[in-house]
Amino acid sequence: MENNTQLIAQCEAKAQQWLAPAFDEETKQAVQKMLSDEDKTNLIECFYKDLEFGTGGLRGIMGAGSNRMNVYTVGMATQGFANYLKKNFEDRNEISVVVCHDCRNNSRLFAETVANIFSANGIKVYLFDDMRPTPECSFAIRYLKCQAGVNVTASHNPREYNGYKAYWEDGAQVLSPHDTGIIDEVNKVTVDDVKFAGNKELIQIIGEEIDKVYLERIKEICIDPKVIERQKDLKIVYTPLHGTGMTMIPRSLKFWGFENVHCVEEQMIKSGDFPTVVSPNPENGEALTLALRDAKAMDADIVMASDPDADRVGMACKNDKGEWILINGNQTCLLFLYYIITNRKATGKMKEGDFIVKTIVTTEVIRKIAEKQNIEMRDCYTGFKWIAREIALSEGKQQYIGGGEESYGFLAQDFVRDKDAVSACSLLAEICAYAKDQGKTLYDLLMDIYVEYGFSQEFTINVVKPGKSGADEIKQMMTDFRNNPPKELGGSKVVVWKDYQTLEQKCADGTVTKMDMPTTSNVLQWFCDDETKISVRPSGTEPKIKFYIEIKDSTMKCAGCYERCTKAAAEKIEAIKKSLNL
Repeated sequence: MENNTQLIAQCEAKAQQWLAPAFDEETKQAVQKMLSDEDKTNLIECFYKDLEFGTGGLRGIMGAGSNRMNVYTVGMATQGFANYLKKNFEDRNEISVVVCHDCRNNSRLFAETVANIFSANGIKVYLFDDMRPTPECSFAIRYLKCQAGVNVTASHNPREYNGYKAYWEDGAQVLSPHDTGIIDEVNKVTVDDVKFAGNKELIQIIGEEIDKVYLERIKEICIDPKVIERQKDLKIVYTPLHGTGMTMIPRSLKFWGFENVHCVEEQMIKSGDFPTVVSPNPENGEALTLALRDAKAMDADIVMASDPDADRVGMACKNDKGEWILINGNQTCLLFLYYIITNRKATGKMKEGDFIVKTIVTTEVIRKIAEKQNIEMRDCYTGFKWIAREIALSEGKQQYIGGGEESYGFLAQDFVRDKDAVSACSLLAEICAYAKDQGKTLYDLLMDIYVEYGFSQEFTINVVKPGKSGADEIKQMMTDFRNNPPKELGGSKVVVWKDYQTLEQKCADGTVTKMDMPTTSNVLQWFCDDETKISVRPSGTEPKIKFYIEIKDSTMKCAGCYERCTKAAAEKIEAIKKSLNL
């Protein structure tokens, strides 16, 4: 109880500071209400800590308070970022940044606040005229030769969230040493330090002139235009889930030559309330309900959905029984990389040194394809900034031809340095056209891959633990796993333990080796003797701990075996969940 009294006292003291003249009336009233309320839960949640400017920027629930997304927390983050840019590029005559935003409530307000603060600090700002996809922000930074960028977005989070992604001059989200450098500067800033009054002369509105070049560059990714010509009537159903995808994805599909694109009408309405879905996340089957309704009505070939900031794509296709099924992120990544490798080879576009990238939690079937096709594959940490790092490391020496992650993100080009649903949807339509050209569906293509390279079933468990108590619980779970690593999982013997925090790999025979990674990360992985793989990591952007399970089966010899393999994998997953007490 004493600890709780102490915590309330700390939160009250911090809240009192938010009643100062620097804050607007609406904020002060909201804070006063929290202070007056007998139930201190809301006060604690809003003030128990400062909304942390992490390595990717900010993300949090909108509202008043130091642990909430509002013009003040956004303002302090931007002032710190501006201070860091001025230190880092002090020898430049002009520092410039791109500012972009998604469809969320307050996103335009936050973007304009960011633009005003940068310009007040003497930094040139290119501000998009309206919402745009995250990848276009990355593209614009490189195209306009800017030193940095900010995208106001909370990606696929629920409607009460917003966020702030910080980008560097390479168009990728900031990495070391700039991530910690910016964080240090942000932590020094108080509200009184923030220069909110913008300099209009330093803010340039951009839009169509960037859209046009971006779409032209994406068109260059097309591997086999003749397939599209033959299958231009491919029936595509697309939904932007009320988000930024509506600005670019239908245009890109048309530009590639697809003439039969149906957009889900109710979800082509820009809205930060996401009124037609429980969650605007293409990973959740529920988000595709209306798209599937339309697909059934018009007997479509493929369904695609992009998340609110249009960096990730979810999809559905028909199985061998004609039933619509969801294709998960691992399978989507698998289809992309299989097609890129197979058809770059077939069309003579593959060059020596070409490489692909996947994240450590993404399906190992990709590794098998790369090994058999003699293509270099690299593993990196979760998050596209790590894929972007691999592209940057080999720039001018080797060509990146594609990379992705299990959480529905893919990047098929190097002129953008973040995952890109605009190019991914266009390429996905080409893959579907390629399959149809051979009298197949995307499902058939997936079965072909499993028969040739082995069946794999992936399953992600998200254990949500909100608030301060949740964060403590997640921390304890990781400690317990480290102190008592599993020896068996679902009846399979664990033979390799990887800890990315110590960068140590331990094998069942007692050997310990150091792993070569650019930095440490709070991730654990366990590999079993039957190729089962389990990865555990706390989310960097949400209050949850994630368990990624991958089950292998080498007995899938034909498409007809898929159901049996899937059923056996589901039983295995349940056994693993029991082993982990989930």
